[in-house]
Amino acid sequence: MNTTDNTTITSIDAVTLEAPDPEAAAAFYRTAFGLDSQVRTRAAQSETGGFRGFTLSLVTAQPANVQALFDAAVAAGATVVKPTEKSLWGFGGVVQAPDGAIWNLASSTKKDSAPATREFESIVLLLGADDVSASKKFYTARGLSVAKGFGSYVDFALPSSRIGLGLYKRRALAKSVDVDPAGTGSHRLLIHSDGGSFTDPDGFEWAPSSAG
Repeated sequence: MNTTDNTTITSIDAVTLEAPDPEAAAAFYRTAFGLDSQVRTRAAQSETGGFRGFTLSLVTAQPANVQALFDAAVAAGATVVKPTEKSLWGFGGVVQAPDGAIWNLASSTKKDSAPATREFESIVLLLGADDVSASKKFYTARGLSVAKGFGSYVDFALPSSRIGLGLYKRRALAKSVDVDPAGTGSHRLLIHSDGGSFTDPDGFEWAPSSAG
């Protein structure tokens, strides 16, 4: 990956997840979450083990939608990592897709206001960083601005993006989804944006939006 392309990032349009069986992985995302163009799959390029250092989230308008997505994911073959439950911040649960990616399904509201659907408001990619300050500096140098941040967490402002982006201390990110932070090998993730090709300080690879 080219690490010298300093094109400004203004949006993320898709991610590619590597999987032992990419066709089955793609079928899972279509069936469980209705995702197609936002999440691509390809054959695994390299070995990986344990926590892959990132999470993907589907943020919904109400708890009923979280539960509908959660149930659909489990029915399609996902493993329950964290059962759905109410918390101080809202309602959510965590599943691991058959390809190994961790998905957080969440709503900031605690009460339903409409019949349940599998609709969601946004997709958010959280990258686990060994040094959040250094990674934040890396991304702001590429044109990203911080929407909010505190200590080990940064949320970037990407108002026109199909996928949101944040940074979280790797260990804290793993703890938030109840998984062991230990992991080795590839992230098995490629992020597609208008910001060119590069690799960040934590080894996350980026590619142009047109790349497959």
